[in-house]
Amino acid sequence: MAIVIQKFGGTSVRDASRRDVVAQWVVKAIEAGDQVVVVVSAMGRRGDPYATDTLLDLITDADLTPAAERDLLLSCGEIISAVVLASHLRRQDIPVKVLTGGEAGIITDDNFGDARILEVQPKVLQNLLQDGVVPVVAGFQGRTVEGRVTTLGRGGSDTTAVALGAALHAAVVDIFTDVDGIKTADPRIVPDARTISQLDYDEIFQLANLGARVIHPRAVEIGRQFSVPIRVRSTFSESQGTLIAPGQGTLDPWGHRDPDHAVTGITQLDHLMQFRVTPPPAMHKDWAYHLFMSLGENGVSVDLINLFPDQVYFCVPPEKTQITEQTLKDIGFGYEAYDDRAKVSIVGSAIQGLPGVVGRVMAAMAQSQIEILQSADSHSTITLLLHRRNMEKAVAALHKQFHLDEEVPKT
Repeated sequence: MAIVIQKFGGTSVRDASRRDVVAQWVVKAIEAGDQVVVVVSAMGRRGDPYATDTLLDLITDADLTPAAERDLLLSCGEIISAVVLASHLRRQDIPVKVLTGGEAGIITDDNFGDARILEVQPKVLQNLLQDGVVPVVAGFQGRTVEGRVTTLGRGGSDTTAVALGAALHAAVVDIFTDVDGIKTADPRIVPDARTISQLDYDEIFQLANLGARVIHPRAVEIGRQFSVPIRVRSTFSESQGTLIAPGQGTLDPWGHRDPDHAVTGITQLDHLMQFRVTPPPAMHKDWAYHLFMSLGENGVSVDLINLFPDQVYFCVPPEKTQITEQTLKDIGFGYEAYDDRAKVSIVGSAIQGLPGVVGRVMAAMAQSQIEILQSADSHSTITLLLHRRNMEKAVAALHKQFHLDEEVPKT
């Protein structure tokens, strides 16, 4: 019997009718002869009674609440979801057992609010599966060695599911959501964005890390480390979705790709802060070392760094603006800050070194009269920093430039 992990997102368990659909997916897997572990997110989104953001909004001043106490509050959403879904499964005569993340064996560090998994102790889950019981696990959470409740950061239920899949040697982790797989672009921006049938871990990690919100990057990291097949699919259709597994990229067997099919997908991330920073006139030549060490010591991780002899450009998320500015003032650096920036990225296996790709990116921007403020590239990505007002236009232009509405030819 194969072990299958089924993770259901907040929109999938939002109301009773949707939870009934979820129950049928569990029934279907059991009837196929699989052993099933269910992982759930909190029900719904901000405004829904038990959604994570709704719970957080109950605190009048979250900054004054210790992080450990916030985790206690936020973990309630997934626990409520697990208990409620279990009642639907029992109506289908399925024997179930509700477990918190800690009870399911997820042990984390004590970085409350964004805890990292240290290990998964699968014995409890293994015993339940052997007894024919379906564990329903509250996602997004674990416990420290001392037994304190932690949460795993936004998107943490994906991480829960893949971590359990790794520990149990699952045949597949199904991430059920409200879309039918990973798209070539955000369908709200590009209505003809295509569902990608298969992806390698490296490609999906870059897509997720650069703005695609269908699966959390940390879940992909765990999947890659333990070679866990992950399938992103819709709760509400029979589509097979997107399979993420070793060797599932779209390169041909010899590792080649022509420029027309060099790109797998386009992502975007908005509301970034761009800084232009200059050192004090008397600062020694190691000013950049001093700058980035100071930022790091204050918990600021920078992105899109363009370093010059007399200045540096970089970006930070908006919530890090205040601490970045304070750090720069404290060390005597001059700066200019620009809000309302966005980055748009193209992702594809081995685009680096393939003639014509960068030229086509620049052509798409020039034809759309979009100013590029900064750029960066890696083996599998090219990222552009733009004015926020140009973000959607850039995504659409790049999607068209690389013919992403067309199926990649099979070789």
